[in-house]
Amino acid sequence: MSSETGWTAAEAEVLAGSMMRAPSVHNIQPWLLELTPGEARLLERTDLALPHHDPTGRDRIASCGAALANLELAFRALGRATDTTLLPDERQPELVGRIDARRLVAPTREELHRYGAIARRASHRAPFADQPVPLEAMKKVLGSGAATGVEARRVGSGHETAVVAKLLRFAAEKFKSDSGYQRELSLWTIRDEAQHRHGVGIAASHLPAGSVPWAGLVRRATELPVRPVLEHRLAEETLIVFVTADDNRIDHLRAGYAMERAWLAAVDLGLVAAVLTQPLQLAPVRSALCEDLVLSGFPQVLMRIGYGAEPNPQSPRRAVEEVLRRTSD
Repeated sequence: MSSETGWTAAEAEVLAGSMMRAPSVHNIQPWLLELTPGEARLLERTDLALPHHDPTGRDRIASCGAALANLELAFRALGRATDTTLLPDERQPELVGRIDARRLVAPTREELHRYGAIARRASHRAPFADQPVPLEAMKKVLGSGAATGVEARRVGSGHETAVVAKLLRFAAEKFKSDSGYQRELSLWTIRDEAQHRHGVGIAASHLPAGSVPWAGLVRRATELPVRPVLEHRLAEETLIVFVTADDNRIDHLRAGYAMERAWLAAVDLGLVAAVLTQPLQLAPVRSALCEDLVLSGFPQVLMRIGYGAEPNPQSPRRAVEEVLRRTSD
């Protein structure tokens, strides 16, 4: 492999393996990696579509942003500086990022810590332990989630929590009665986990019976709590909203990138997290969230962080060979 790409087989495995550990909508892992001497290109797989959950592909491109964050950290762990260009060629819309990694620079201690968090990161779809997130940890997570064009801010208690509870319940009712959405969710849910070989999808055992607000995936069997109960649950959690100044493709990519950087910072601090994007697919939810929380732009992701009350199971992953694409460039 080194003769073709300029990277050894071990380096290629580090890069592809780290990228594959990124979170993605319904765990579809919608990306490919091209390696050339001194450079990497991350491409979006538009053939992997979720027309009911993600009709515009917003979550899919955000997933690629998360993969890009991991890929940068993998390069840093290999002692390479990174110069990343987002959406570098309008003639190749599937090319979401190009990383120039020719320069040798030793990684910082923090970068190595964040790189190590990649393997430990998993969606925490259960309630958190009864332990508040310290203010200093909260500041570090929010600071790590600040990226170009993206603001990460905490959802406040009281009025803001009540707003989110109301909107989550509204979205849950919509998705619960949406037959197309339910069929799509069922297709991407792994029920026979022992026989599963594809490395994608959501393991049924990872979804708690009552998934609002924790899992963010509403099934027909999901019991929706009444609003006061949901509001009480949310008040006991720590919620972050990621906001972009605009709502274009590059904003969605940046939001996913910022989200993953914040998530890895949380893991490094001993916290667990999970994200909610499903409710934000509904235009009334997004607009109400923006207006009632007086956001500075467009909400792209809601993230819950806290201390885990139980272990986080890892999601399945594709084989490295499936995401490395050969190129003659």
